[in-house]
Amino acid sequence: MIAFGPISSRRLGKSLGVNNIVTDKICPYSCVYCQIGNTPNKTTTRKQFNDPEKLAEEVEKHLKKLDKSHTPDYLTFVPNGEPTLDINLGKEIRLLKKHGIPIAVISNSSLIFDEHVRQDLMEADWVSLKVDTVNEKIWKDINHPDEKIVFKKILEGLTKFASLYEGKLHTETMLAEGYNDAPQELEKTASFVSGLKPDIAFLSVPARPPAIKEVKAVPEEKLTEAWEIFNSKGIKTEVITGFEGTDTGFTGNAREDILNITAVHPLREDSIAELLKKDKADRSVLQSLLEKGLIKEIEYNGKTYYVRSYY
Repeated sequence: MIAFGPISSRRLGKSLGVNNIVTDKICPYSCVYCQIGNTPNKTTTRKQFNDPEKLAEEVEKHLKKLDKSHTPDYLTFVPNGEPTLDINLGKEIRLLKKHGIPIAVISNSSLIFDEHVRQDLMEADWVSLKVDTVNEKIWKDINHPDEKIVFKKILEGLTKFASLYEGKLHTETMLAEGYNDAPQELEKTASFVSGLKPDIAFLSVPARPPAIKEVKAVPEEKLTEAWEIFNSKGIKTEVITGFEGTDTGFTGNAREDILNITAVHPLREDSIAELLKKDKADRSVLQSLLEKGLIKEIEYNGKTYYVRSYY
């Protein structure tokens, strides 16, 4: 379950996921909009989750199973939690570079205050860092952070990393209605992001079932207002919303493909249907996983999604 996809990414094209934390969800945060649910045990302690050579071997095996039309544009660290909790992240990135495919890391910035984390992220070609707000109360309301994290140090860490990083730096601001969408707060967030000088600042909304079902995406007019505020600061700003499409990589093993992808990326019903078709399998595979409690169905915005069930 280390490698999955590739899946269609709104930011990265064809993204082959690298799950460097194959365990129940582990993260310093328990974000209200998280697509893989609440965090039962928050932590800021970095540790080893995989043997780096074994991880690289599993990714290589997965790449060999893909046809040419699914050659990924990026190998993306996007695990069941926060990728920088993996103390071997830097070494794993270096091992994967032999494939000649750019390496991306999508981080929630929760450990960016740690110099060793910043050094590991320097190895990647493309880094996305979350900046939902610069208001400490709103940060706590959205992220429910581990109590040991000091918000001021995160902001300082973001600034330090951005000043030294030579790859493609992106920020992501997830806008949830009633949390971080007030104009005065967006002004402050945009001013801070402007100082990071990202290649692109992405504005996004919850597009899959959130951890807290009451959480809603901001309405279209609010999203447009946010774009205008960010753009007015001289930031190249892009909005990413909606469904990425049904195309996913496949290995011929429908059961493993579904389990691996849903571990970190909820699959919509039409994506599941397309994946089963490619793997030459029928819905009995899906039904078996549901009956065994390995995945579960969630309704969101009138659509059915399938997610991995851990609890």
